[in-house]
Amino acid sequence: MRTISETDNDFVCDIKSPCFQLLTPDEVEVVRASKTQVLFRKGENLTKQGAFASYVLFVMSGIAKQHLEGDASKSLNLRIIRTGEFVGLSSVFGKNVFNYSVVALTDTLVFLIEKSAMTKVVQQNGMFAFTLIRRYCEQNTILYDTLRNHTYKQMNGRLADALLYIDSINKDNEDVFTLLSRRDIAEFAGLSTESTVKLLKTFEKDGLISLDEKSVVISNHDALIEISKRG
Repeated sequence: MRTISETDNDFVCDIKSPCFQLLTPDEVEVVRASKTQVLFRKGENLTKQGAFASYVLFVMSGIAKQHLEGDASKSLNLRIIRTGEFVGLSSVFGKNVFNYSVVALTDTLVFLIEKSAMTKVVQQNGMFAFTLIRRYCEQNTILYDTLRNHTYKQMNGRLADALLYIDSINKDNEDVFTLLSRRDIAEFAGLSTESTVKLLKTFEKDGLISLDEKSVVISNHDALIEISKRG
């Protein structure tokens, strides 16, 4: 992790995301005065589950993975976080701790914005608050879908869901599969690594996917969608 000062070449001097364009000039100054620009290297934690949350993170560039930590050997991956997304909104509307961990899959540049500043502009600016609440609800929808899939679907359906989700991220980013281990894929599906490796080979044998080292290429989307539906 490296804090970036205004004299660094990597410094971003302005808040250019569309959601921040909803703020008044005075509100922009409140956010600007309270933010710190930080570069997280690949593999570093942006947040740690259970840690005190005094700030909200806004991703300027990079890709990260959000997950719930269990015991030392188990984890559940929830979603991929991309450029333009917030991390830690629950600390604004809920508890003062991070409910999940986030780890950088690539070098990730973020703004750390003090929670007090976010709370202030949310209270003052209805449209900005609406945007944040909508994002927060979208994240909750992902959590509910994950819970439903892991509760009611069998292994084939859960792995199909995980592959389709990760592949959907690829449309706007580099090949995310190459950033993930087989264990990462397993933790998106809520399966063991061993079961995931066996199922991937079965899917490949059936012509649904092709495997090339860490990369996974979906060859038959319709068939995977059908497996997902059947659960």
